[in-house]
Amino acid sequence: MEWNSISSNTLFYALEEFRNKANVKCIEDYKVLYEKSIDSPELFWQEVARQFFWKSKPTGSFLTYNFDITKGPIKIEWMKGAKTNVCFNLLDKNIEKMNLVNTVAYHWVGNDPQDCFSVTYSQLLKEVCKFGNVLKQKGVTKGDRVAIYMPMVTELVVAILACSRIGAIHSVIFAGFSSQSLAERIVDAQCSIVVTTDGAWRGTKLLNLKEIVDEALRYCNEKGHTVKTNIVSKHVGPKQGHGQNGRVTVPGTRPVYDLKTPWNPHVDCWWDDVMTEVSDVCDPEWVDSEDPLFLLYTSGSTGKPKGVVHTTGGYMLYAAETFKYVFDCHPGDVYFCTADIGWITGHTYGIYGPLSQAVTSILFEGTPFYPHPGRYWEIVEKYCVNKFYTAPTAIRALMKHDDIFVKQFDCSSLKVLGSVGEPINPEAWLWYHTVVGEGRCPIVDTFWQTETGGHVLTPLPGCTPTKPGSVTFPFFGVLPAILDEKGQEIKGPGEGYLGYNFNKNLIQDLKDSVRHKIGPFATPEFFHLAQNLPKTRSGKIIRRLLRKVARNDSDLGDLSTLAEDNVIEYLFNTRPQLT
Repeated sequence: MEWNSISSNTLFYALEEFRNKANVKCIEDYKVLYEKSIDSPELFWQEVARQFFWKSKPTGSFLTYNFDITKGPIKIEWMKGAKTNVCFNLLDKNIEKMNLVNTVAYHWVGNDPQDCFSVTYSQLLKEVCKFGNVLKQKGVTKGDRVAIYMPMVTELVVAILACSRIGAIHSVIFAGFSSQSLAERIVDAQCSIVVTTDGAWRGTKLLNLKEIVDEALRYCNEKGHTVKTNIVSKHVGPKQGHGQNGRVTVPGTRPVYDLKTPWNPHVDCWWDDVMTEVSDVCDPEWVDSEDPLFLLYTSGSTGKPKGVVHTTGGYMLYAAETFKYVFDCHPGDVYFCTADIGWITGHTYGIYGPLSQAVTSILFEGTPFYPHPGRYWEIVEKYCVNKFYTAPTAIRALMKHDDIFVKQFDCSSLKVLGSVGEPINPEAWLWYHTVVGEGRCPIVDTFWQTETGGHVLTPLPGCTPTKPGSVTFPFFGVLPAILDEKGQEIKGPGEGYLGYNFNKNLIQDLKDSVRHKIGPFATPEFFHLAQNLPKTRSGKIIRRLLRKVARNDSDLGDLSTLAEDNVIEYLFNTRPQLT
């Protein structure tokens, strides 16, 4: 059956073969677990906590919280006083208890399809320990902030876990941000050190990240903040002794023989040089469950970016539990999350969640369209990917191309498909299910945000009936409610979306509705039909750009986070002529 002939009101159920092997096999089992998580949260999460290593137990209550602003400040504390280390739990413990010495942690796939390699769990642990020692050698101690501005490379994972290992707080900044955006985040977090690469390819576009960092550091100095050390990984430039010598760089491939890397010997040092000077043994720093693990800035879709802090214990438990159940995780799974690690999806479901469950992940540097629009599915075939997680923005872009770009590759290994970052429209959902999933893979349409750190509303594959465009039910421990701007719960129907044909009758109906419910003064004079909206690469609407379009103001400011450049041009070209 063709995907566009299926009703968007159809309910979809997992195949019996899938259900029989699922972690949660039926909706009744989900209800039992969910009710336990709501009625007895301490008991529920204590059972989850037993899966991890704790150097010491909590000194007080296992869990204390307040979500009612009328009763005081919002507060959440998990296992306060307990000591642990996230890196130790993800690597040391799992390697020993699950015999992961030779198990692949990451298959790295470069921008160039021929550029790839694999890293085992034991190799990853050694590199993490070495870089942890590098950071300590550079003066980084527990609680210090480390800015990481890197593309999707294994050194990025190493740097993040090294910070966790020594108790430092990592602040990853998406490597598409401008120098000013980077500087603002460095200054706000008061980072003492920056970790970056010389450059990166995005398709055939070469990004000189080192130049961007240098410009950001100059801006930091102007703001009165000095970064002491900048550690640079040589990613695209030629290794020592392999200079240009008449060689020609092939666009989109490594090495880039003519790459110019500016250098300040008082601040800059090469990753490879400092890694040769240290031991591959680094004892973990035991930190409090409520100590900060990382700082991550939201994309600034509503204005100035906001730094969100996630603490150690609660984040570790939730990342692990959501990953296990939402992706129906099993030993031997190969998992592919397309999100950049610079966003929360990449943190939770690109690093912390997958490593907690000892799966093998794909770390993909490139784009879904280079060198052809079947790049994702080529990777799925090559590595026999079981679980795949991407954004509706990517799905909609991919479905514009002929289905042959999917069907020419063997995607039979896929078992679960995930959607993240924004609501997925029914048409994209049905294409994803029918063409990519061949009608047999459950789709988990996940709702959450940077502040929650993990899934809030989501189906569980195997037990939850799904419907295109619906995020279905709450995850364990989540009691959903819609609040107004005053913090009061909205009873009954709340804010939603309008999945209708745009015509004169609809325009008049909308005007009449506003006039009736609010008043004549609020009646919109014009309506602007948009096929798409300006969004970040994580799927958030950039509302400030919508205001610019409404004012016909072409001074757009920083566009480094914009996912699709042509959206703004389209909005200006189709903007109603105001009189």
